[in-house]
Amino acid sequence: MRFLRTSLTGLFLLSLTLGLFVYAGQIVYSAIQERIAAEAPSAPRSERVFVVNTVEGRLATETPTLVAFGEVISRRTLEIRARTGGTLVELALDFEDGGRVEEGQLLARIDPADAQFALDRAQSDVTDAEAEEREAERGLFLAQDDLNAARAQAKLRDKALTRQLDLQERGVGTTATVEQAELEMAQADQTVLSRRQALAVAEARVDQAQTQLARSRIALAEAKKRFEDTRIVAGFSGTLGDVSVVEGRFVSANEKLADLVDSARLDVAFRLSTSQHTRLLDATGRITQTPITARLDVFGVEIESTGRITRDSGSVEDGQTGRLVFAQLDSAVGFKPGDFVTVEITEPPLENVVRLPATALGADGRVLIVGAEDRLETRVVTLLRRQGNEVLVRGNGLEGQRIVAQRTPLLGPGLKVRVIEPLADENEQATASFLEISDEHRARLQNFVQSNTDMPEAVKQRLQEQLTQPRVPARVVERLERRMGG
Repeated sequence: MRFLRTSLTGLFLLSLTLGLFVYAGQIVYSAIQERIAAEAPSAPRSERVFVVNTVEGRLATETPTLVAFGEVISRRTLEIRARTGGTLVELALDFEDGGRVEEGQLLARIDPADAQFALDRAQSDVTDAEAEEREAERGLFLAQDDLNAARAQAKLRDKALTRQLDLQERGVGTTATVEQAELEMAQADQTVLSRRQALAVAEARVDQAQTQLARSRIALAEAKKRFEDTRIVAGFSGTLGDVSVVEGRFVSANEKLADLVDSARLDVAFRLSTSQHTRLLDATGRITQTPITARLDVFGVEIESTGRITRDSGSVEDGQTGRLVFAQLDSAVGFKPGDFVTVEITEPPLENVVRLPATALGADGRVLIVGAEDRLETRVVTLLRRQGNEVLVRGNGLEGQRIVAQRTPLLGPGLKVRVIEPLADENEQATASFLEISDEHRARLQNFVQSNTDMPEAVKQRLQEQLTQPRVPARVVERLERRMGG
């Protein structure tokens, strides 16, 4: 037992001695390393240089373009409705969805039998009323003649009475003769009175005949209108849509048959924010007739039309924001109501502004310029417009300066930078958007355009003109090949 205890004690002392040796060696090694590090010369540190792209600040007069999205609508839309009930006995050949009709063209006819009978009866009533009027006028003439004759006879009786009275005063005549003359004079007056009453009756009969004739003519006009209502004609030239009837169907009064859309007079409705709308107002608060351009991308080509803003909405609809603006299109070739188009509004020009990439403007409203010794400096600018991936700004000291095109969180004032020159100028970039294609490739594209039945003729003609040019727009070639499946 004593041997075991002595052995364990010796092992413990040996391990402790080895540990102290290791600790001492570590201390010596650390001291040597610190001495070597202190005596070695430190290498000089070089300043970090950042690489940036720049654009030259050029003051110019820029015309901002406001981009919005809108819908093409028709300025004139007519609901074709049946004015009277009945059976449709006739429909025009063009009375179908998409049918093109002309102003005044007969579109449909409702069975006119009942209306024709009513019209014939009204014409007969008018004939009877005219005959009654003529008879009443003849009776009036006869009554007037009778009155004139009675008055003439009364004058004669008055002369006879005067003569008898004169003879009586001279003692020649008798009292009985005078009384007989007075009696005859009274009878003549009574005859005149009866003839006047007959004349009044004749005049009343004429008035009644004229009133009856007027009523008969009104009834005739109503019958003619009901007869004309059986004919449904086009109010203007346009295209039919939403046709919901067939020949032989019974329709009720005021039932909708179709819609007539004037496809030649189109507007585009688009919504702007309140701030954008404010920039289009004049001094009186009315919207100006600003030029616009509407574009529709169809079959690899853009259909384009110019126009002018004509009006804006009078109120803001529920659940909507901004302002709804309407513009009148100058040319409606290729456009249809319901098309979703891109609208570009030309705003008034801005003077002394600089056009920069949108990435050059920081969130703090500042830009970085390359100053003396290629070190960055900041400039405060005022953002006027955003134009897609570009901005229009105005500020002091931007003319001729090298402005950093892409700002990153690593860049800041005072840093040293190295400027990379652009690889291509504007002319080279514009040339890159056109392609030279082989004759075989050109013929294949032309055949595809010519054989496509879904394209409007105006679009086909425009595509053919572009394909015949020596250099074809790359975008047109890409879209047509995508449509062709290769």
